[in-house]
Amino acid sequence: MAKMNFGGVEENVVTRDEFPLEKARATMKEETIAVIGYGVQGPGQALNLRDNGFNVIVGQRQESKTWDKAVADGWEPGVNLFPIEEAAKRGTVIQYLLSDAAQIALWPAIKPHLTAGKALYFSHGFGITYKERTGIVPPKDIDVILVAPKGSGTSLRRLFVAGKGLNSSFAIFQDATGRAQERVVALGIGVGSGYLFETTFQKEVYSDLTGERGSLMGAIQGLFAAQYDLLRRRGHSPSEAFNESVEELTQSLMPLVAENGMDWMYANCSTTAQRGALDWWKKFRDAVAPVFEDLYDSVASGEEAQRSIDSNSKEDYREKLDAELAELRESEMWRAGKTVRSLRPENQPEAVEK
Repeated sequence: MAKMNFGGVEENVVTRDEFPLEKARATMKEETIAVIGYGVQGPGQALNLRDNGFNVIVGQRQESKTWDKAVADGWEPGVNLFPIEEAAKRGTVIQYLLSDAAQIALWPAIKPHLTAGKALYFSHGFGITYKERTGIVPPKDIDVILVAPKGSGTSLRRLFVAGKGLNSSFAIFQDATGRAQERVVALGIGVGSGYLFETTFQKEVYSDLTGERGSLMGAIQGLFAAQYDLLRRRGHSPSEAFNESVEELTQSLMPLVAENGMDWMYANCSTTAQRGALDWWKKFRDAVAPVFEDLYDSVASGEEAQRSIDSNSKEDYREKLDAELAELRESEMWRAGKTVRSLRPENQPEAVEK
């Protein structure tokens, strides 16, 4: 691993130059990678590994929509697509990519197939970090590793197809074979990571749960809604409120931040925008800092994990989830957003025809 400076702090990272794809394939040439689950992360990781020349099989529940999706993606029943337990039996590396709730439910069926020398691979530290709550306690004679792409499986696949990569963290919880390090790095390169940075299972899940509830999803929706509602109350139209709250951020400004950072984006906006942003950002930071403290404490104490376990294990979970998502979807802000998106130049009929 190489040492790289991140804002004055040195961290361990692995790049594609240091560990090229050819080396990753050679490391895993005798392995059968069983991707268990074909929902969120499963398709992207499985397809990327397959396209990169690894020996991959998929384990999925038969007579399900995700089984049909796997078939549509080119996985062949009885060849490289099997029922979950059969795939787990065949795999030397078991990529456990089911939802957290499904991992808990299926653990008793998976554990007997974790025989000595195999590797159990996660893309989220939840099951292991909160093992007292999940019951996921792996045998001592297997490797337990993690590669966590910093984005959805859909993004991982799209960037791979575009010839790009999505950064991933990696961690080793248990090295029983002495090969955990080379296995996890090879798999991280194989799934299409741009680069890999080192973490632990606990740090991954703490940062991940905080991020999802915070700036990545929960906080950003709250920020959008607060500004949109204010503009509407002050007499602005839905179109104007949405464009100023969401559209300009996602379509214009965030790509600039992604290219070169927030300071560069500020420097490429009007001087009036620069002055206002510099005057107000610390006020927003200070206003939300206590909320983030409460959030992180809730994650670290296990409260967030238990809430997820309790909620996701209920029989009516899907119905309640759909109702909450419908509330978002049917809000004026996101109905306005649907119209705004339809008016983007690339979504116009003449653009589609081209």
